[in-house]
Amino acid sequence: MSETTEIERDADELVEGSQRAALRLANADEATRNEGLRSIADALRANEAEVLEANERDVEAAEEMLDRGEYTQALVDRLKLDAAKLDDVAEMVESVAEQDDPLGRTLSARELDEGLELFRVSVPIGVVATVFESRPDALVQIAALALKSGNAVILKGGSEASESNRVLHRVIREATADLPDGWAGLVEAHEEVDRLLERDDAVDLVMPRGSSEFVSYIQDNTQIPVLGHTEGICHVYVDDDADREMAADVAFDAKVQYPAVCNAVETLLVNESVAPDLLPDLVERYEAAGVELRGDAATREIVDIGAATDDDWDTEYGDLELSIKLVDDVYDAVEHVNAHGSKHTESIVTEDQAAAEAFMTGIDAASVFHNASTRFADGYRYGLGAEVGISTGKVHARGPVGLDGLTTYKYYLEGDGHLVASYSGEDALPYTHRELDAEWEFGGR
Repeated sequence: MSETTEIERDADELVEGSQRAALRLANADEATRNEGLRSIADALRANEAEVLEANERDVEAAEEMLDRGEYTQALVDRLKLDAAKLDDVAEMVESVAEQDDPLGRTLSARELDEGLELFRVSVPIGVVATVFESRPDALVQIAALALKSGNAVILKGGSEASESNRVLHRVIREATADLPDGWAGLVEAHEEVDRLLERDDAVDLVMPRGSSEFVSYIQDNTQIPVLGHTEGICHVYVDDDADREMAADVAFDAKVQYPAVCNAVETLLVNESVAPDLLPDLVERYEAAGVELRGDAATREIVDIGAATDDDWDTEYGDLELSIKLVDDVYDAVEHVNAHGSKHTESIVTEDQAAAEAFMTGIDAASVFHNASTRFADGYRYGLGAEVGISTGKVHARGPVGLDGLTTYKYYLEGDGHLVASYSGEDALPYTHRELDAEWEFGGR
């Protein structure tokens, strides 16, 4: 049997096991799912040494690749775990357990006729495949959200985190041994991913997290619905009526606090009337933090930085790099963002409510902020417990995708021998279509 055929067979077995697990997990009650999550958190802490040792091997290998110019520092930074970060991951899992149950919620209830009642109820999506790069903590986040929402999950991390991912997956699997076997699967070979992408008959959703090229590859090679974003080209616009100190702090935080992630700012837009007061000190602050700066011609008349090219406005740096452009007003800023942004996260700093409204309603993005850093675009910070990723699409889920984004719904109809024939013909009974204040319960309300 050829290697490719063997890999396809293994991938098919994994998918089919995930299907079986998804059907059983969908019927697990909230207490069972929460108990599994707390067991995962406990196991992460109990296996800290083994997890960190595996991560250290990944980081050492990545640093060698960095020295050869094959990896970026941003990738290495995303890869690293330490005791404090691992404890944060465990706390994240516990916070997911504390979230309200996303399943079995009655989204709507309607009487069609007396004794004939229709309920729309939240249910899991089913089998979710996630393909992500660099960050091993993403594996735990995604698995935790999948478990809470009753979904089976197939996990594929980047090869740069393979040692960490294997240990984390084993810890999760052993901690949830009482749950349906196969609810959390791990694949490693690229050929397995290609096979997964072919299984639109069994995999219900694919969620990629990584570079724009990587996500585009996933989108171009599957008929399975894809939830994600290709780029994180985010902007901060400093309006002419901005508090200067606030604007400098927000713009600095949005770039420097963690530049390797998709919600870090890549282009700073500054109203030309405030640029002479704002930019000199802010540029000095950026440069002290190691940020490489580029600006348009108008910016470079005020501060001595490199020249920005047209390509810079469409670049996600993912590192300590930033482009700066001067704009005439809020409408000029909106036009630039809509032309060059990636519909991820945008922010305006201003005390003018009219300008804030014009920016926030005029921007086409999943998240738009007023007087706040773009770095707040995160499932944990939004109070979602965690996130499986950020979606810039407009169908099903948008922005940080938490538990609600991992559910869909089905209709339950409760009747008492009702027949469609009764509502047809000359003596047809009328439908009442009356909204109900009622919750669905199995066996009727």
